[in-house]
Amino acid sequence: MNSTPDRPWRGVLVATALPLRAEDLSVDYEAYAAHCAWLVANGCDGVVPNGSLGEYQVLTPAERARVVETAVAAIGGERVVPGVAAYGSGEARRWAEHAADAGCRAVMLLPPNAYRADERSVHAHYAEVARAGLSVVAYNNPYDTKVDLTPRLLAELHDAGHIQAVKEFSGDVRRAWELAELAPELDLVIGADDVLLELAAAGAKGWVAGYPNALPRACGELFRAAVAGDTGTALPLYRSLHPLLRWDSRTEFVQAIKLSMDLAGRYGGPCRPPRVPLLPEQEKDVRAATEAAIAAGLA
Repeated sequence: MNSTPDRPWRGVLVATALPLRAEDLSVDYEAYAAHCAWLVANGCDGVVPNGSLGEYQVLTPAERARVVETAVAAIGGERVVPGVAAYGSGEARRWAEHAADAGCRAVMLLPPNAYRADERSVHAHYAEVARAGLSVVAYNNPYDTKVDLTPRLLAELHDAGHIQAVKEFSGDVRRAWELAELAPELDLVIGADDVLLELAAAGAKGWVAGYPNALPRACGELFRAAVAGDTGTALPLYRSLHPLLRWDSRTEFVQAIKLSMDLAGRYGGPCRPPRVPLLPEQEKDVRAATEAAIAAGLA
């Protein structure tokens, strides 16, 4: 299932890791552009810059804007769905307007996350950003935001015209079926790598993915087989990749994915503080799982 101009979140969209130079942790925009182009050349449908994997929280506004512009220049705005999360709804709307000016068709938006927002605040937040005129993919991450976009609340946001899809990261695969009943026209997008098969079986239309940063072809094959119901292809791939995919749901996911990129011959590189390097035992686990995937021909 590939993205379409009006639904660019369909297919495999990579939540892109951001290459930072080892000597000063500055952004290497040339390397980032090359990485976006490489992902599309290797079977991915688009990218999501300025998500948590892209370390947007520790970028300056100028850096954050240039990241989006770099991705658009590399692969075209129709393939770029920027994250526009911000503490204030007005700021999130301005980031959505910047995405529109850059040529994007859709954005991804967390709920208010400066505090535990109530449902009225959630409605107002999504309504404000929707006024920018782009399609909005809601991002449900109750662990980090402390705001849970339940199926009922998502259906209300969709009915109000504020969102067209949801990146679901709760890990509760039962929600997919309830959401399909309450809002059948709302696209479900897989938000955590380690529940891909389960949410694909429940009708997911897209995957905002972390591990294609290192293993795009294998991850793309997995997604396409899963949404097609080809379990003969999908199950062995899922079993082989799952020791890596589960890192996407852990606190150290950015460091783990960047290490896998390094091992797979890409540039992952360091992270900006406050993220710190993996512990030795964590690095050992990621290294072993990545090397096993490479040995199995999945890189």
